[in-house]
Order: sequence, then C-alpha cells, then structure tokens
Amino acid sequence: MKNFAIALFVALIVISLGFYLVSFQVRETESCLVTTFGKATAEDEITEPGLYFKWPFPIQQVHKFDSRMRVFETESEETRTAGGEPIIVSTYVVWKIARPLEFFNAIKTVTKAENELLHSRVRNVQNNAIGRHYFSEFVNSDQSKIKFKEIQNEMFDDLQQAVADAKFGVEIKTVGIKQVKVSKDVSTAVFDRMKAERTRRAKFIESEGEGEAIRIRTEAKSKSDELIAAAEARAKRIRGKGDAEAAKHYEKLEENVELAMLLRDLESLQKSLESRSTLVIPTDAAPFNLLKGMPTPPETK
Repeated sequence: MKNFAIALFVALIVISLGFYLVSFQVRETESCLVTTFGKATAEDEITEPGLYFKWPFPIQQVHKFDSRMRVFETESEETRTAGGEPIIVSTYVVWKIARPLEFFNAIKTVTKAENELLHSRVRNVQNNAIGRHYFSEFVNSDQSKIKFKEIQNEMFDDLQQAVADAKFGVEIKTVGIKQVKVSKDVSTAVFDRMKAERTRRAKFIESEGEGEAIRIRTEAKSKSDELIAAAEARAKRIRGKGDAEAAKHYEKLEENVELAMLLRDLESLQKSLESRSTLVIPTDAAPFNLLKGMPTPPETK
C-alpha cells in the first residue's frame, strides 16, 4: 500500500510536470508569442486570455509580454520655439505592445523599446512640433492663445506615424507635455516684449479713438451747418413772404390814410388795455378818444 502511494505521488508529479511542459496560461494583462525552433508567424500570436497547449522546449517556447499601457517620460531638455526663444520641456508617452510578433522580431524587451525606440523618436517629434510654434502659444496672459492641445495633437500624429513606419509592434495611445520651464532671463525679455506690445496696442486704440472722435465731430459740425443753412434759408423765405404780404397791406393803407391812422390807434388802444394799468390821460387824447364814440349797448327788457 505504501509503495502504491509513492508510485501515485510520483505519477502525479510526472503528470504535473508534463502538463506544465505542454501547456501555458495567458492572463488578461498579457499577450504571447509561441516560437517553433526560434521562429514564429502571425498565427502564433495569442492575445486572448485562457489555457493553451504547446510542444515542450526546445521545440516550442512561449514569450509573454505585458499588454497593459505603459508611461514613458523623457528627461527635461532645452529646445527652441519658432521665434528662437529657449524653453525647457518634458514630454510623456503612453504606449503598449500591440503586435507581439513585430515587437519580438524588432525589439524583444520593454527596456530596449523605451531606450532605443521611443527616446529618440519622442525627442525628434517634440523638438519639431515646438519649433513650429511661437513662445506666446506656450506662455500667454490670454488663455485663448495658448495652444497646448494643438501642439500635443501634432506630436501624437507625428510619433504615431514614426512608430508605424518602424514596424516595432508598438501602439501609441497618448502624447503630452508634462512640464514647461522658462529661464529667468527669457521670462523677463518675453514679458517686457509683451508689455511693449500691450503699450503699442493701447496707443493704437487711442489713436483710432481720436480719429473716430474727430470724424464724429466733423460729421456733426457738417450736419449742424447744413441744418443752420436750411433754417436760415427757410427764415428768409418766410420773411420774404411776410414782407410781400406787408407790402400789399401798405399799398392798401396808402390808398386810405384815415383808415391807416384808425387801425394804428385801435392797435395802440388794444395793447394798452391788455395789461392792468391805471392811466390818467385826457379823454380826448388819441387813441382813447375812440372810446367816447362807442355806441351804448341796448337796454335789456
């Protein structure tokens, strides 16, 4: 009985070792490549999790890769903008192994991928993208003029194309600028230039305002002169019409002098009686002598 237990135990060990030699497990976070005598094809890529079988080593060998996304950060280095201003930039890249066969044939290790593949390409993409933009697009008091998003998109497109052309089995997920630093001398020079630009802009706006004010005053003066001239012309027409009417009346009055004198006396009497005034004058003085001849009103029954 004891020998049977030992034999069973040994058999289980042998079976376990045999199963271990001919099988392997792929986790959710892994992708694998099975090589046969050191070579593999696209059909040997395994990206789905599960239990798989293989021929024992050295016929077949399993190479596992972590398929999770990784973050690679470049060291801070100085580069220049389109205007020549130096800035210190640090960039990060989020990437993952997407095609195990290409990755195995070209690089094989993550360390080599970051040091040889990503480092130089990220540096070139970073410098090229920043060199196409001016300093004011990185540092500006007006938030709408800062173009970090556009610059990062350009870097992403360029790096994605460069990695795809290299066929290293790597997929770029995100490219971003982690940090931007500016030296004190550059900051002083840039902000002095920004201040000078604001001053120039303010003077230009003031000059535009003065020009607009002059235009408005000139236009108002022109309209005022035009209205005054029109009013004077109308007044002249009215005066001319009045003088013509008066001339007609004067002609009629010249024909009857007594009527003219009577009308003049009546007008004087009317003006005198309009206000509450006390006058002591002879009753036969003109024009009050006209009151003596006024008819008496008839008596009412």
